[in-house]
This record gives sequence, C-alpha cells and structure tokens, in this order.
Amino acid sequence: MTTTSAPSLTQRPTWQALQTHFVEIKDRHLRDLFAEDDHRGERFAVEDVGLYLDYSKNRVTAETIRLLIELAEDCSLRERIEAMFRGETINVTEHRSVLHVALRATRDEVFEVDGKNVVPEVHAVLDKMADFADRVRRGEWKGYTGRPIRAVVNIGIGGSDLGPVMAYEALKYYSDREITFRFVSNVDSTDFAEATRDLDPAETLFIISSKTFTTLETMTNAQTARDWSLRTLKDDQAVARHFVAVSTNAEEVSKFGIDTANMFEFWDWVGGRYSMDAAIGLSIMVAVGPDNFRSMLAGYHAMDLHFRTTPFERNLPVLMGLLTVWYNNFFDAQTVGVMPYEQYLKRFPAYLQQLTMESNGKHITLDGRLVDYQTGPIFWGEPGTNGQHSFYQLIHQGTKLIPCDFIGFMQTLNPIRDHHDLLMANVFAQTEALAFGKTADEVRAEGTPGWLVPHRTFEGNRPTNTILAERLTPEVLGSLIALYEHSVFTQGTIWNIDSFDQWGVELGKVLAKRIIPELEGRDEVPLSHDSSTNTLIKRYRAHRADTT
Repeated sequence: MTTTSAPSLTQRPTWQALQTHFVEIKDRHLRDLFAEDDHRGERFAVEDVGLYLDYSKNRVTAETIRLLIELAEDCSLRERIEAMFRGETINVTEHRSVLHVALRATRDEVFEVDGKNVVPEVHAVLDKMADFADRVRRGEWKGYTGRPIRAVVNIGIGGSDLGPVMAYEALKYYSDREITFRFVSNVDSTDFAEATRDLDPAETLFIISSKTFTTLETMTNAQTARDWSLRTLKDDQAVARHFVAVSTNAEEVSKFGIDTANMFEFWDWVGGRYSMDAAIGLSIMVAVGPDNFRSMLAGYHAMDLHFRTTPFERNLPVLMGLLTVWYNNFFDAQTVGVMPYEQYLKRFPAYLQQLTMESNGKHITLDGRLVDYQTGPIFWGEPGTNGQHSFYQLIHQGTKLIPCDFIGFMQTLNPIRDHHDLLMANVFAQTEALAFGKTADEVRAEGTPGWLVPHRTFEGNRPTNTILAERLTPEVLGSLIALYEHSVFTQGTIWNIDSFDQWGVELGKVLAKRIIPELEGRDEVPLSHDSSTNTLIKRYRAHRADTT
C-alpha cells in the first residue's frame, strides 16, 4: 500500500470541529449528562461477540461520538481496515503486510500475501502444534531418559513472552495441572535460576521462541538452558528430546541441536506482539490443549469480523480507539488505566503495555513528517481489588485525568461464598464513584466537620469504560485481546503512524552489543562513550565478579 501526503491531522476540518466541540463541553459534568438523559446508560452501550461495553461514563455526548466517527472516516479508517485484511503492505517502514487476522482464519477463508493464500500454511502449523501438544499432554513425548515431560519452560522475550505468560495465567483454570509451566525472558540470570530451581532436567522441555534464533536475550537464556540440561543428561543427543523451537531460521535451530522437524514456523507478516495466536502460543496450547486454543482463536476471529463489518457507531474497537484519541488529544490525558477485576487477568495490563506502547509510541507520520500532536498514551494497570488500596486515591482525588477500562465477569470460575458479589460490587461502585463523586453539600449532610469537608469531597467526572462478559473462557479471552489490538489500530490510523514497526527498541540493543566486550574484557578496553557511560563502565569493571 502506498502512502500519500495528507493534510496534518490538526489541520483537518473534522479535527477542528472536534476542537470547537471540546471547548463547548469540556467542563460539563457527568452528573449533568446523566440527569439530562434517563436512558444514557442504555444508549451509550454496545454488545457483540460476547462482550458488553458500557461507555456512558465518558465525557461525551451523541455529538461527540458523531464527530469522532466523522474524523475516523476522514482519516480513511474503513479503507485502512480493508487494506490490512487484504494483506497490503501497510507496515511501510519494514515493507511488510500486517495479517495477524489470518492466524485465526477458518480453513476455508482466503488471506493473501503477495498473491499467495497463507491460510493453508497457518493451519498446517496449527495442526502440527496440536499433534505435538497432544503427545506431550498424553505423556507420549518422552525425554532422553524415557521419562515423560512434567515441566515446560518457554524462553522468549517481548511478544514471545508477554503473550504466552498472559494467556497462560488467564487460562490457568483450563490448564493441565500435571505439568508445570514456567516462562523465562529476562537476561538477568535470576530469572532462569528461579524458573528452573525445582525442575528435573530429565522431565523438562524447553520451547525456544525466537523468529531469527539470534535474539541476544533469548539465545543467552537458551544456551544456559542447554548447559543446565546437559549437566545432568550428559549427552548432546539429549537436546533434541528436550528442546523445540519456534522460529524461521532452520540453520541456526539445527546448529543448536534441535531437530528441525520440531521447529514451528511463523511469518514476517506477523508482528511479535501479535503472535501469541501463532506458533508463539505453543506453550499455551500444551497447557490448555488444542481444543481450548482453537476456541481462543474463534474468539479472536469473531472480533476480527466485528471490526471489519460493523458500522463505526456500534463497533467496539473503533469506539474504544476513538475515545482514547478524545482523551489523549483533547483532554491531554497522558495515561490509560486498565483494571481487570479477575485475578486470572493479572498479567493482562502488562501485555497491553507492549501492544499499545510499542505500536503507537511513534512521532513520525506514515509520510515521514514530525507529528504536531500527541500519539500513544501510557497504558498501565493492576487487578481489582488490589489497585483500590494502591493507586485509586490518585485517580479519585488527584490532579491528573486518568481514563480507565474496568473489566469484569458475571460469573466466576471459582465460586466461594460471596466473594464474586463483593468483587463485582466494587467494579460498579468504583465506576459510579469516579463518574459522580460526592459534592461538598453531600459531605456536609453526613455531619462531617466543616474543616474536613474539602478532604472528603470527590469531584467525580473521571471517565471509565466498563467491559463485561459472562465468564472468562478461552473464546472470550481471544475476543478481548482482539478488541484491544483493533483499538490500537484505530488510534494509529487517526494519528497517521505505523502501528506495526518498532524501531525504537533497536538503538539500545545495538549499543549494548558494543558495550558487552568492554565489560567482559580482562584487558583495559578503550571507551568511546559519553563521560557518564564511560564512568559507569569503569566502575562496573572495577567491582565485577569473575564468573568465568
């Protein structure tokens, strides 16, 4: 897909109309908006693909939504969606298609890259993964000494780790508890040491996830895993029974000692942070089984179809993406909080950090110009109710506007006493309190001393989305992930940036490779950095423990 020079976003009439509208309504309070419309909570809500989105507690009117949709149309969002689904080269800086939606396509669908339907290859890999996962789960895949696998350790980093970790924790209820699952990503040796401390090499399988099989952190940990295994198993031939690879580099995989028959492929048109529903999700499939993994893919696919075909005014990812733009660019909100009221989703905010900030942390437009507006906000969050006793004070009474997404489920997977009613009561109470607050008159009516009234007054007017589903199933998880994927794409389209490259992660990695020999060398190495970095390196060398 070629890009053409377009007017700066802030010069578009649709943007300027929103700016005028913002000035008119920016001081309106949610209390007033609800008082004016007894059915606001029903009108500003959308339900589809197993998710219910209540966006009524946002500082918007019907006119706001209309103007935001006009902006989306003016920025060619519909055309960009179709370009992605057609496999066009929308990742312009890396000259790649962006077709993660093909990873969850049904067998009879067609998604083309360079004129070739990639769906048969996708399902061939999924079938290969399923066969392997079943053999491990049934105890048929034996280690080198003939014992079945009792522990699986996924070694990756970034998208090769955050997605599998999040999904494993999210779907732990459905996992095989006879097998231990661990995840290693940090090059800090402590991560590997703690992950393997109580494991038996004869019963441990390592999944090495690296597209190139050259990623520094991943291959450092992989070599450590190889050494750890062979200290017990003694024979290099054991590697082929205790290591498999998720990669495209057969030569490097073979050099490592892994049988390339046990290499699971993925493709250049799959970005790392969009890859957990591909072979990167092998550890998830082993944990929950092929049927549950395919149910997750069905959830993704349902949201893909919804995003592609649903009018924008009822389109869940589009509405969420446009609301993010509204707060980021007009209210100058710097962050978005994500609060899952579900312990199994404890790693979901961390997963979203990469998805959102690696995608939209850009300052150059698709046509190479410096932006003159804010792009990606900071995403962060913690599970409820823990966060309520941590940072909610700032959200309620601080000086920063922090839009938040609250995620809850009508049914718990672990019913115990009245725990779930208490949990969900907090979801509804927190969003109500953030929206409506408590006025000084209401505080005084409670008999509060006058000097204390200002401290117990809540301004309210803090915006939230509430996302509800029946229960946390693999299918619902897939829909929820795709919801945020497509919301991120919507935002990037409005900002006219490439949401699918990540050049910002490269410079530090390049410099680190330069510094490694300066740290490890026994002889004095000339240093050519700034005075701060040179001094830090010298200090480290002076105190470095000899680990050779």
